[in-house]
Amino acid sequence: MKKEYYRTIIFSGITLLINLLIIRFSFNFPKDQAFSLIGFGVLGKLDLFTGRSIRILGCIGLIGSIIPLIKKLNKYINLSFFTTAFTGISAVILWAAVGSLFDIVGILALSLRLSTPIVLGAMAGMLCERTGVINIAIEGMMLTAACIGFTATLYLNNIWIGLFCAILSGGLMALLHAFLSVTMITDQIISGTVINILAVGLTGFIRRSFLVNARLSRTAILPIIEVPLLSKIPILGTIIFTNQPIVLLMMGLVVFISIMLFKTRWGLRTRSIGEHPEAADTVGINVFKMRYLNVMLGGFTAGLAGAWFSLETTGSFDDVMTNGKGFIALAAMIFGKWHPVGAFIGGLIFGFSDALQIIFQIKNIPIPPQFLWMLPYVITMVVLAGVIGKSTPPAAIGVPYTKH
Repeated sequence: MKKEYYRTIIFSGITLLINLLIIRFSFNFPKDQAFSLIGFGVLGKLDLFTGRSIRILGCIGLIGSIIPLIKKLNKYINLSFFTTAFTGISAVILWAAVGSLFDIVGILALSLRLSTPIVLGAMAGMLCERTGVINIAIEGMMLTAACIGFTATLYLNNIWIGLFCAILSGGLMALLHAFLSVTMITDQIISGTVINILAVGLTGFIRRSFLVNARLSRTAILPIIEVPLLSKIPILGTIIFTNQPIVLLMMGLVVFISIMLFKTRWGLRTRSIGEHPEAADTVGINVFKMRYLNVMLGGFTAGLAGAWFSLETTGSFDDVMTNGKGFIALAAMIFGKWHPVGAFIGGLIFGFSDALQIIFQIKNIPIPPQFLWMLPYVITMVVLAGVIGKSTPPAAIGVPYTKH
């Protein structure tokens, strides 16, 4: 209890200092002279006094930071964290919007798009870990799928076949992980690490042998789809329902997996194996079969995430182009406490930080780009450090099962 109290004091003090710095920063803008232009799509734009608005945000953040100190309760740390994050990001947006329009709808649409591989990777990890199999091989599965999907598209000249090959390749890598982890009872972390290393070598070989000297180095990307009727909804239609296929599939999978995991017999069996495989076995559930099935489903989902990089974004393949997104996906899964909706929210936060650094570079905001690039990884460390609250994984995670 004493440890939790000191933790509350330290973290609240840090957020308090940050909000004081935000208030101090607001005085850099001349009173009633600096204006921020915030756009809201078809709803128009809003002109705000920059300094005054940032001070108001800083005061809101101060209140959120002081509450845990007054209450002396660890459970209010989340309030302190989220209010400080909101006020800090909002203050920076107001700064970026001085003298030029900052389109909120545009950055939200970009955030959703950039969160796609992270959310799909989190779903892949969740499907595995809900049955007790640790999957740190998501990065390797995504990288392999990105490479195989682009290669198939390039040589077969059909992007939909390429998408299918990407999903299939993710499943094959997952099959290897399931064989090593479930059948051979290899340490699951070592198995995942081996697959990640294998993916880097395999995709590098394919690129040098078949892609570098290919007639074409770039293919078409998947088209944008406008969902009938829903795409006409103001703002939401632009952000959600006018997107490429993998983004739309990602949102559909979040809903589908949520229903399947908590409302079906398969979901009940999956969760029971992750918590107590021996008890599940005694009531007739085939633990090995379910673990193989879920790891394979996770691999297919990771394959879809990998296809996003090469078939929906760039139309090309580069070495290690997934750039650590598989590991960020694991952080999003932990942030969401192994729940699809929570992981989706975590993925959106990471996607938003990524979108923010892109917009800042386009607007030439005087912040070193290195700090902007590291923002998603800083958030990952904050999440994994447990600042946003304790996450309890399935009880049997990482524990191999042998039938007696």
